Parts: sequence; C-alpha cells; structure tokens
Amino acid sequence: MKKSLIWIVISVALVIAGSWFLFKNSKKQKSAGPRIITVTLGSIKKTVEATGYVSPLNRVEIKPPMSGRIENLLVHEGDHVNQGQILAWMSSSDRAAILDAARSQGPDALKKWEDDYKPTPIIAPLSGAIILENVVVGQTVEPGTVIYAMSDFLIVLAQVDESDIEHVSKGMTAMITLDSYPNKSVEGKVFSILYEGRNVSNVITYGVKVKMDKVPDFFRSQMTANISFIVSKKDNVVLIPVSAVRDMPDGTKQVFVPGANGKPGVREVTTGIEDNNNIEITSGLQEGDSVLITRSKYVPQQGPQSSPLTLGGSRPSGSSGQRQRQ
Repeated sequence: MKKSLIWIVISVALVIAGSWFLFKNSKKQKSAGPRIITVTLGSIKKTVEATGYVSPLNRVEIKPPMSGRIENLLVHEGDHVNQGQILAWMSSSDRAAILDAARSQGPDALKKWEDDYKPTPIIAPLSGAIILENVVVGQTVEPGTVIYAMSDFLIVLAQVDESDIEHVSKGMTAMITLDSYPNKSVEGKVFSILYEGRNVSNVITYGVKVKMDKVPDFFRSQMTANISFIVSKKDNVVLIPVSAVRDMPDGTKQVFVPGANGKPGVREVTTGIEDNNNIEITSGLQEGDSVLITRSKYVPQQGPQSSPLTLGGSRPSGSSGQRQRQ
C-alpha cells in the first residue's frame, strides 16, 4: 500500500513539472517578437550541386605484341612518361627459351645469344601517367595481358540531375572538392556535356566533364568528388535572408518592415538570385534599411481592413540534388 502511494505521489509530481515546463515554454513563444535585421551589401552566387568522381580523360591499356617473358620494367606506377618512351623490355617465347639454354653454357654463350636475339621494347602510345603496373620481371605474358595502364589527363566526371542540366554550360566555372580532401578546393571548367543520360532507380542524370588547368598531385582515379557549378555570381548587391521574403498569390514578393506604433508594415520587393541562406533584392530595399524576420509566416490581406499579422503564405522549399555515381 505504501509503495503504491509513493508511486502515485511521484506520478503527480511529474505531471505538475511537465505542465509547468510547457506553460513556461508557451509563454516564451508567445512573447517572442520579430527580429529586426539591417539590409547589407554582399556577394552571392547561384550554384548547381552535383557529385561525381575523378576519371582519366583517356585510359589506355598497354599489352605485349606477342607471348613471352618480361625482362625489365623501366617505369612504375605514378611515373610520367612521354609518347614513344620505352616502358619495358620483353623476350619472345623463342628468345626466352634460347637464353635459358645458353645460361647453362656459361656467361660468354649467354652474352652471344643476347646480342644475336634482341629483346622487344614496350613503348608508350601517348604522353601521360602510369596509373597501373600489372606485371613483375620474369612473368610470362600473353598478347592479352595488361602490362601497364596509362592516363593522359585526369578530369572530374560529374553526374548532374536532369532538372539542373539546363543551368550547366560549356566554359562554366566549377569548384571541386574530394571526399578524401574536403578542405582543399580546386577550380575547373566544364568542357563537355554528354548527350546520353543515365537512368538509375528512375533518376536521370547527365555526365558533365570538368577539366582543371593543373591536376593536383593528390588526385587519384576513382576518387569521389563534390562539384559546385557556378551558374551566376554577383558582388556588392543588396542581400537579406531568404526567410524574410514572402511569395504572394499574385506573384509579387513582400517583406515586413518596422512601421508606426510598433506595428509591422509591408513593402513590395523584386528579387534576383538566391542561395541557401540569402536572396538578392533588386528593388524595394537599399543598404541600411531595416527588415523584420518573423517567427510566423504572415501574409497581409488586401483591402482597407487588412491586418499585417494574418497567417498564411511562405517561401517555396528548394529541391535537393541526388548523389549518383556510375
């Protein structure tokens, strides 16, 4: 009986404490008024966000012209080579068999046969970097064996959502960051937009190729990249928070400003580009003006009896981009 009474007392105390907390929180919300901000000048840019990965512009696999054995590897993964440079030496199957037999006859016999039967060079077909070294000295290879893989230039291949592709164009500046190096940003330029899209889980994306003037040393093929395409950028323009602007049913845009007797007034504005936080005001406000940021979403009603504190209206929510990697 005593235990039951104790639990009843505890339950009542918890209910009272919870009610008091809700009452205080409700009073705070009711008493919180609009926040006044000062209109400033600043920079703003409109971007299209996408993900992608680092990829060779041209990837070439280097294979032997015949069956045989690798005698010497002159370059290794990560080395930069020039077109026509000798990368490795190999012996044909016949030369390898002759040299193996000559070794048992002594150094002089081996040297004679090496001079008579020259090894075959493996030559770089283009200038670029060795991105794969796939064999070792002494390994037997066939015509289909990949000895090296080369890349002439690393680019970033971005996958842009079909709803955003209209905003991306050749020559556009793009800022690139890698998941592996999130604090390092690299500038590039769009040089190609693929015509054929890809459908992954009913999401259509288009490949956009971005080239850098100088590829950083830390870039590696297949690294995941985040790309921000700069659609437009403006400096020294009038900016206010996006949340301060209200879209009206007639297509106009309005903001609240401090009015007489402490009541908010309404001012019509026209807007330009916006980002996630701020929006450009092209007319209706100037630097130094005051704007109200309200906690509720108000839209004034039209007519002589209108009140600026009638609930309704809001900014439309933006769309989020999909992360797709092929």
